[in-house]
Amino acid sequence: MREAGMLLPLSSLPSNHGIGDMGRYSYELIDLLEKSGFHIWQILPLNPLGYGNSPYQPYSSFAGDEIYISLEELFLEGLLKKEPPKFMEHSSCVDYEKVRAFKGLYLKKAFEHFIPTREYKDFAAQEWVYVYAVFLTLKKQNHLKCWNEWSMEQKEWIRDKKYDISAYNKEIKYEMFVQYQFYKQWMKLKNYANNHGIKIMGDIPFYVGIDSLDVWINQECFLLDSDGRPVFIAGVPPDYFSETGQRWGNPIYDWEYLKETNYGFWIDRIAYNSKLFDYIRIDHFRAFDTYWSIPSTCDTAVEGKWIEAPGYEVFDLIKEKFPRLEIIAEDLGDLRKEVHVLKNHYQLKGMKIIQFTFDPKENNNDFEDVRNMVIYTGSHDNQTIRGWYTSQEEETQAAIREKLEKLGYKDKTISKRFLKLTFDSIADIAIVPVQDVIDLGDEGRINTPGTLGSPNWEWKLKSFDEFKQEINSIRDLIRRSNRLAK
Repeated sequence: MREAGMLLPLSSLPSNHGIGDMGRYSYELIDLLEKSGFHIWQILPLNPLGYGNSPYQPYSSFAGDEIYISLEELFLEGLLKKEPPKFMEHSSCVDYEKVRAFKGLYLKKAFEHFIPTREYKDFAAQEWVYVYAVFLTLKKQNHLKCWNEWSMEQKEWIRDKKYDISAYNKEIKYEMFVQYQFYKQWMKLKNYANNHGIKIMGDIPFYVGIDSLDVWINQECFLLDSDGRPVFIAGVPPDYFSETGQRWGNPIYDWEYLKETNYGFWIDRIAYNSKLFDYIRIDHFRAFDTYWSIPSTCDTAVEGKWIEAPGYEVFDLIKEKFPRLEIIAEDLGDLRKEVHVLKNHYQLKGMKIIQFTFDPKENNNDFEDVRNMVIYTGSHDNQTIRGWYTSQEEETQAAIREKLEKLGYKDKTISKRFLKLTFDSIADIAIVPVQDVIDLGDEGRINTPGTLGSPNWEWKLKSFDEFKQEINSIRDLIRRSNRLAK
C-alpha cells in the first residue's frame, strides 16, 4: 500500500506551555492527520535532550524527556489540583531553559500527590529506570557536568555501588515518577494514533552521547580511556556542507566487545524502541557499513579514517529477534555502494530527498527507480522547499521551474509543486514536513548541520490554523497519487 506521512517534531506542536507536548494539541494533530489522509506521523527522538538541546545527543536511549510531559494531562489525572496557567503559548520558538523551569515546578507538585500503583511498580522494575534516575540525580548534584567529571566514588557507583546514595532517595523516586508519566502519556497518545489509522515513525540515533546513561553503564562498549573520555569520536569528513567536516563528539563503539556480548547493547535499544514506535528510522545508517573515526585530540573532522563495521552480524540478529519491525535506513549522502547492498540485503527502506535531486551542488542526484524507499521534500536537516529555492541563483531557479513544468507541475507556489512531485513518486512512502505544506521559508528551518545552539531545534507552530487551511488541498494530493487510506 502506498502511504503518505508528515514530519513534525513533537516539540514543534502548538502548546499552552512553550513546547509541543503530549497534551491536547498532539491529539488534535492526530485528528488533522487522519482528516488530511495521512497514515504516518514522523517525529524526532524523544529522549532527554543533551548538549545544545539536540535530540541526537540524548542522556539516554530509553528515557523520555520530561519537557514533553503534558501538564494538562497531569491535571486531568488529579495529580495537579489546579490547571497550570498558560505559558509562552503563542511563541514561535522554544525557550528550553524557561520551559524546563516552568514545567519542573508543576512536575514536582504532581509528584507530591502521586501514589504508586501496580502499573507504576511494573514499569519501575525495568533495570534502566532506577539507574537512569540515579544517573540524572547525580548529574544534577554535579551541576549537570558529564559523568566522567564527577568524583571517583560517584563515577564508580555504576560498577561497585559503594557510594551511599540514600540521601538522594526522594530525588531518585522523583525521576522514576517522571519517567513513568512520560511513558504512560506517550503510550496513551500512540494508542490513540493507531486507533485512528496513524502510525508513528520514531528515530534512533546511530551513536549515543558521551554524557549519557548509555555510556556510563556500558563503558566497555565504547573506546574510552581510563578516565572515561573518548579516545576516538564520531563525525563525517569534509564535504560541500563543511570544509572541515562535522566533528560530532560521540564516542566510537568497541565493536569487538559488542560482538563478544552478542550485540546486546543494540538489541536492547531496538527492543525498547519497538514498543514505542510503529516504524524506526535509524539515523546515520551508513555507519553500519563504514564509520568515520576521528582521534579525539583533533579539533576538526579532517583527520580520520573509514573503518568497517559488522553491519551484517548486527542485522542478522535484529531480523531474527524482530522479524516484523519496520526499519527505515537513513542512507543519505555520498555513500559507497556497499551501504546500499547492506540495506537491500535486509529489504530495508532507504531515504531520498527530492530537494537534492534538483540541487546542482549536491552529488547525490541519482534517483533510484525502486519502490522500497521513503521519499521526502526535505528532512529536519534541510532548508524548507521555499527557503531552499529562494536561496538558489536565478539561473538555477529557472532550471528548477523548467524541469517541474515539463513534468506537469505548474502550481502557484514552488512548495506545492514539490509536494505533488513527492506524492506522485514511485516510492512506497512519501513524507513531507509541515513547513512545506504551509509554504514556510527559512524561518521554519529546524536544524542546520554542522552548527550548534540557537536557533537549531527551537522552531514551533503557533497554531494549526495554516495547516487546517491546507487540509482539503493535501487530501486531494494524497488521493490523486493513490496514497489515500482505503
